[in-house]
Amino acid sequence: MIIELFLTFLKLGLFTIGGGMAMIPLLKDEMVNKKKWLTEEEMQDCLSVSQGLPGVIAVNMATYIGYRKRGTLGAVVSTIGVIIPSFVAIILVIEILEQVSTSPYVKGAIAGVKAVATALILLATYQVGRQALRAPLHFIMAGVTLVAVGILSMNAVYAILAGCAVGIGLAFLKSEEVEEVKDEEGRDDIMD
Repeated sequence: MIIELFLTFLKLGLFTIGGGMAMIPLLKDEMVNKKKWLTEEEMQDCLSVSQGLPGVIAVNMATYIGYRKRGTLGAVVSTIGVIIPSFVAIILVIEILEQVSTSPYVKGAIAGVKAVATALILLATYQVGRQALRAPLHFIMAGVTLVAVGILSMNAVYAILAGCAVGIGLAFLKSEEVEEVKDEEGRDDIMD
């Protein structure tokens, strides 16, 4: 399993162009559909935790999944697997771009990669939104966040903290409602 974790994340690291968000559809397909290491809901939890932590989302997700599958060793192996391709690519790109940075072919290739990365990020947005947006309040929070971060340039950290606060507040209110229902049911039992 350790070698499989390493090779899986090495492959994902090799073929993910455009950063961590572009990796989400590929990671979801591999973890949920092909390997069945996570359910849809567990994948959503992984994404939420990974996005809420500092650092690169792809590395956070690899670490999270590796830890879930094989503990600390799995986390380390998965993280190394996903990092190696980027590390090697950055070194090679720096060396090569210094040589060919003015080539129209290189500029064309970079433009093509940007287009593909944009499509992958849009796909990830659609997939995550379809899974996460289940109630009217979720759509409202998503819309407010889009306006606050995307248009008003609010720092995303504040949006994440606000989302956490709203989620905790709603969980608290729901727990209060459950307690009230239990109290009422207990009173009804006593009256009978």
